[in-house]
Amino acid sequence: MRAVLQRVARAAVRIDGAVHSEIGRGILILLGVEVGDGVDQLEALAKKIAGLRIFDDAAGKMNLSNEEVGGAYLVVSQFTLLADLAKGKRPGFERALRPPEAEAWYERFCARLAELTGGRVERGKFGASMQVELVNDGPATFLLEYRAE
Repeated sequence: MRAVLQRVARAAVRIDGAVHSEIGRGILILLGVEVGDGVDQLEALAKKIAGLRIFDDAAGKMNLSNEEVGGAYLVVSQFTLLADLAKGKRPGFERALRPPEAEAWYERFCARLAELTGGRVERGKFGASMQVELVNDGPATFLLEYRAE
């Protein structure tokens, strides 16, 4: 699994011009599920994100978690994170898990993150054409990857 985390002041997902989901302060997670991913990768990623200290404390140090600042999560499925751009000009997506299996893992990840954090976990809409709006706070962007061995 591969995830891009962005610390945000706010973020929203729009579908056909209408707001589907939105958060204020928190973490936007773009999530890619790879062929071969399983429970081990899901657990590692969810546990790493839960309690991750990427928000500034009073001294300006990244020392506070999303939970400590009262933030929410917005998780958007994004298979393009697994694109192979090594050859040619067109991305290959052989590494990305195909729906509906990818959707099931995406939903499991969202549910597990909610269990671990006790926080609000909003979702994009799997398979939809979405417009993702965000105000990156910092900017602060992080890449996490847990691959099946």
